[in-house]
Amino acid sequence: MYSISSGVFYGVCSCFRNLASASSQLSCAFGSPNCFSPKGGLTINRLHANLTVSATQTQFSRNTSSCRRPTLARASIGQVVLVANFSTGIPNNMSIPNEVDPVVSSEWLHSHLSNPNVKVIDASWYMPGDNRNPFEEYKSCHVPGALFFDVDGVVDPTTSLPHMLPNETAFAAAVSALGIQNSDTVVVYDGKGIFSAARVWWMFRTFGHKDIFVLDGGLPDWRAKGYNVESSTSLDLLSKISKASEVVKKTYKGEQVGASSFRAVYQPDLVWSLEQVQANINDANRVLVDARSKARFEGTVPEPRKGIRGGHVPGSKCVPFNEVLRDGKTLLEKEVLRSKFEDAGVPLLSPIVASCGTGVTACILALALHRLGKNDVAVYDGSWTEWGGLSETPVATHSG
Repeated sequence: MYSISSGVFYGVCSCFRNLASASSQLSCAFGSPNCFSPKGGLTINRLHANLTVSATQTQFSRNTSSCRRPTLARASIGQVVLVANFSTGIPNNMSIPNEVDPVVSSEWLHSHLSNPNVKVIDASWYMPGDNRNPFEEYKSCHVPGALFFDVDGVVDPTTSLPHMLPNETAFAAAVSALGIQNSDTVVVYDGKGIFSAARVWWMFRTFGHKDIFVLDGGLPDWRAKGYNVESSTSLDLLSKISKASEVVKKTYKGEQVGASSFRAVYQPDLVWSLEQVQANINDANRVLVDARSKARFEGTVPEPRKGIRGGHVPGSKCVPFNEVLRDGKTLLEKEVLRSKFEDAGVPLLSPIVASCGTGVTACILALALHRLGKNDVAVYDGSWTEWGGLSETPVATHSG
């Protein structure tokens, strides 16, 4: 039996990191959401002042052929009396993953899939050469209850550049149409493993939502673990998905789209523009890291998009996105990631901006760097499609 000694608590959350050890430490994250481990550890449920605190340790189901609710083992922790007279405003079954690691496992998602405050998004998007239709694939096979996020639909329609970041109002309208709120924990995945899901993870963070995570290994890992998938989509879900893209267009036309359930707060430090990249060539305030292949970076192969020059932004470094992934599906461990960046000449103590072809795989680098504790990595949204498509921007190649 473990107990919390009585006393005055001014914090909101108390969490145990190791319930199985008699020497477990009590730590507090004042004002933070419910504490718990995304690996299936401990959840501290908290409600209002004068409450009983209980610990819930998730035991993952050994039967991976179903997506049923996981078995829970409960241990009484004792009673905590709070003298403050307030409510946390957080649902007592809500669990927020570890803020440091930006990915969660299929086991974690499986054990939390029934939580109404956990929303799952299929953000699959493919290169034109893949000849794959992400929405059709979603309709025929997706994680139970998952929504579909259209990477080419929730965009800025005023630019010819592909899938550029929309404004605050449009993003909030689209996310609200999907039924997602600021209080939700969002898990995003794609059909490759880790690819376009990282882009949507970055979009949510750019608009102020921190409780956003990528499913490590994506749908391939989910299916490999034997978890259930849905092969049909309800009319309600289809309506939400369709409305999400429609409201984006309406907001740019100045039309009314109704009240938003999601409040977007733009984080400008996470997005870089053409002008900022141009100024950085001389100022060198940040290290620009390119996620394209080394051959494209060096300009020895043609760009896949017509009219785009080969090469790279002068002074930038190259870390191909596939090098931070294992078999293109799961994120590498911290020390291996650290070596990848250091070997490429990227000083991890310096501020970093990620770039790629169209702003998608740059977000994979941002995801990898987030795992290393760098949560302030910006993405050059226009990336090489914008830079290489202009005649006046300087271009470097392998020969300098």
